[in-house]
Amino acid sequence: MLAVIRIRGRTGIKEDIADTAHLMRLNRINHLVLLNEDDVVKGMLQKVKDYVTWGEIDVDTLELLLKNRLMFRGRRHLTEEELKEKTGFSSYRDLAQALIDGKIKPSDITDAVPVLRLNPPKGGYEAIRKSYRSGGSSGYRGSDINQLIRRMIISGVDLNGKREN
Repeated sequence: MLAVIRIRGRTGIKEDIADTAHLMRLNRINHLVLLNEDDVVKGMLQKVKDYVTWGEIDVDTLELLLKNRLMFRGRRHLTEEELKEKTGFSSYRDLAQALIDGKIKPSDITDAVPVLRLNPPKGGYEAIRKSYRSGGSSGYRGSDINQLIRRMIISGVDLNGKREN
Protein backbone atom coordinates (compact mmCIF):
# COMPACT_ATOMS: atom_id res chain seq x y z
CA MET A 1 0.00 0.00 0.00
CA LEU A 2 1.36 3.38 -1.03
CA ALA A 3 0.66 6.69 0.68
CA VAL A 4 0.85 9.63 -1.73
CA ILE A 5 0.94 13.25 -0.50
CA ARG A 6 0.70 16.36 -2.66
CA ILE A 7 3.39 18.85 -1.68
CA ARG A 8 3.19 21.53 -4.40
CA GLY A 9 0.33 23.67 -5.63
CA ARG A 10 -1.27 24.31 -9.01
CA THR A 11 0.65 27.34 -10.21
CA GLY A 12 2.60 26.70 -13.38
CA ILE A 13 1.65 23.03 -13.64
CA LYS A 14 1.26 21.50 -17.12
CA GLU A 15 -2.22 20.39 -18.08
CA ASP A 16 -1.43 16.68 -18.44
CA ILE A 17 0.25 16.60 -15.03
CA ALA A 18 -2.72 18.44 -13.49
CA ASP A 19 -5.09 15.90 -15.07
CA THR A 20 -3.08 13.00 -13.66
CA ALA A 21 -3.08 14.56 -10.18
CA HIS A 22 -6.84 15.07 -10.50
CA LEU A 23 -7.33 11.40 -11.40
CA MET A 24 -5.41 10.49 -8.25
CA ARG A 25 -7.66 12.89 -6.26
CA LEU A 26 -4.67 15.02 -5.26
CA ASN A 27 -6.13 18.46 -5.88
CA ARG A 28 -4.67 20.38 -2.93
CA ILE A 29 -1.47 20.61 -0.96
CA ASN A 30 -1.19 18.27 2.07
CA HIS A 31 -3.86 15.89 0.80
CA LEU A 32 -3.07 12.18 1.10
CA VAL A 33 -4.48 9.21 -0.80
CA LEU A 34 -3.87 5.51 -0.28
CA LEU A 35 -3.21 3.53 -3.46
CA ASN A 36 -2.49 -0.10 -4.20
CA GLU A 37 0.80 -0.56 -5.99
CA ASP A 38 0.46 -1.62 -9.64
CA ASP A 39 1.87 -0.61 -13.03
CA VAL A 40 -0.80 2.01 -13.73
CA VAL A 41 -0.23 3.74 -10.39
CA LYS A 42 3.56 3.63 -10.88
CA GLY A 43 3.17 5.34 -14.26
CA MET A 44 0.93 8.02 -12.78
CA LEU A 45 3.39 8.63 -9.95
CA GLN A 46 6.26 9.07 -12.40
CA LYS A 47 4.22 11.69 -14.23
CA VAL A 48 3.46 13.75 -11.09
CA LYS A 49 6.72 13.01 -9.24
CA ASP A 50 7.70 16.69 -9.01
CA TYR A 51 4.45 17.58 -7.21
CA VAL A 52 4.00 14.64 -4.81
CA THR A 53 5.92 12.43 -2.43
CA TRP A 54 5.13 8.77 -1.81
CA GLY A 55 6.24 5.60 -0.11
CA GLU A 56 5.12 2.39 1.58
CA ILE A 57 3.04 2.99 4.67
CA ASP A 58 3.31 0.70 7.70
CA VAL A 59 0.47 -0.62 9.87
CA ASP A 60 1.16 1.61 12.90
CA THR A 61 1.19 4.81 10.87
CA LEU A 62 -1.88 3.76 8.89
CA GLU A 63 -3.77 3.02 12.11
CA LEU A 64 -2.86 6.46 13.50
CA LEU A 65 -3.83 8.09 10.21
CA LEU A 66 -7.20 6.35 10.04
CA LYS A 67 -7.97 7.05 13.67
CA ASN A 68 -7.18 10.77 13.44
CA ARG A 69 -7.96 11.74 9.83
CA LEU A 70 -10.45 9.31 8.26
CA MET A 71 -13.66 11.21 7.62
CA PHE A 72 -17.06 9.86 6.68
CA ARG A 73 -19.98 11.61 5.02
CA GLY A 74 -21.05 14.59 7.02
CA ARG A 75 -17.41 15.39 7.95
CA ARG A 76 -17.44 13.22 11.05
CA HIS A 77 -15.16 10.68 12.66
CA LEU A 78 -16.39 7.28 13.77
CA THR A 79 -15.98 5.70 17.16
CA GLU A 80 -14.81 2.09 17.42
CA GLU A 81 -18.43 0.89 17.81
CA GLU A 82 -19.65 2.78 14.74
CA LEU A 83 -16.62 1.55 12.82
CA LYS A 84 -17.67 -2.05 13.41
CA GLU A 85 -21.15 -1.32 12.08
CA LYS A 86 -19.89 0.51 8.97
CA THR A 87 -16.90 -1.64 7.98
CA GLY A 88 -17.18 -4.92 9.85
CA PHE A 89 -13.78 -4.44 11.52
CA SER A 90 -13.64 -4.23 15.30
CA SER A 91 -10.86 -1.63 15.47
CA TYR A 92 -8.83 0.78 13.39
CA ARG A 93 -5.86 -1.59 13.81
CA ASP A 94 -7.76 -4.44 12.12
CA LEU A 95 -8.87 -2.11 9.32
CA ALA A 96 -5.30 -0.91 8.78
CA GLN A 97 -3.99 -4.49 8.70
CA ALA A 98 -6.65 -5.50 6.15
CA LEU A 99 -5.73 -2.54 3.94
CA ILE A 100 -2.00 -3.35 4.11
CA ASP A 101 -2.60 -7.04 3.37
CA GLY A 102 -4.79 -6.17 0.37
CA LYS A 103 -7.91 -7.88 1.74
CA ILE A 104 -9.88 -4.70 1.07
CA LYS A 105 -9.29 -1.55 -0.97
CA PRO A 106 -9.72 1.97 0.40
CA SER A 107 -12.70 2.40 -1.95
CA ASP A 108 -14.46 -0.55 -0.25
CA ILE A 109 -15.02 1.48 2.94
CA THR A 110 -18.55 2.81 2.48
CA ASP A 111 -19.24 6.51 3.02
CA ALA A 112 -15.54 7.26 3.62
CA VAL A 113 -14.03 10.37 2.07
CA PRO A 114 -11.26 9.09 -0.27
CA VAL A 115 -8.85 11.94 0.51
CA LEU A 116 -7.25 12.43 3.92
CA ARG A 117 -6.49 16.03 4.82
CA LEU A 118 -3.28 16.64 6.75
CA ASN A 119 -1.63 19.60 8.44
CA PRO A 120 1.63 20.97 7.09
CA PRO A 121 4.51 18.95 8.57
CA LYS A 122 5.91 20.08 11.90
CA GLY A 123 9.28 21.59 11.06
CA GLY A 124 8.23 22.15 7.44
CA TYR A 125 9.12 20.41 4.23
CA GLU A 126 12.62 20.17 2.93
CA ALA A 127 13.08 21.90 -0.46
CA ILE A 128 9.88 21.08 -2.37
CA ARG A 129 11.48 21.55 -5.79
CA LYS A 130 14.22 19.00 -5.15
CA SER A 131 13.85 15.26 -5.13
CA TYR A 132 14.07 13.32 -1.89
CA ARG A 133 17.35 11.72 -2.96
CA SER A 134 18.84 15.19 -3.47
CA GLY A 135 17.81 16.41 -0.01
CA GLY A 136 14.37 17.70 -0.99
CA SER A 137 10.81 16.52 -0.47
CA SER A 138 9.39 15.33 -3.79
CA GLY A 139 9.48 11.85 -5.25
CA TYR A 140 9.83 8.38 -3.79
CA ARG A 141 10.69 8.14 -0.06
CA GLY A 142 10.22 4.46 0.69
CA SER A 143 9.47 3.79 4.35
CA ASP A 144 10.51 7.35 5.32
CA ILE A 145 7.00 8.45 4.33
CA ASN A 146 5.86 7.21 7.75
CA GLN A 147 7.97 9.83 9.54
CA LEU A 148 6.55 12.58 7.33
CA ILE A 149 2.96 11.44 7.94
CA ARG A 150 3.53 11.37 11.70
CA ARG A 151 4.86 14.95 11.52
CA MET A 152 1.71 15.95 9.64
CA ILE A 153 -0.74 14.46 12.16
CA ILE A 154 -0.90 16.88 15.06
CA SER A 155 -3.10 15.61 17.86
CA GLY A 156 -5.36 18.13 19.55
CA VAL A 157 -6.03 20.14 16.36
CA ASP A 158 -9.12 19.52 14.22
CA LEU A 159 -9.18 19.89 10.43
CA ASN A 160 -10.10 23.57 10.64
CA GLY A 161 -7.09 24.44 12.80
CA LYS A 162 -8.97 24.82 16.06
CA ARG A 163 -8.07 23.07 19.29
CA GLU A 164 -10.22 20.04 20.02
CA ASN A 165 -9.68 20.02 23.77
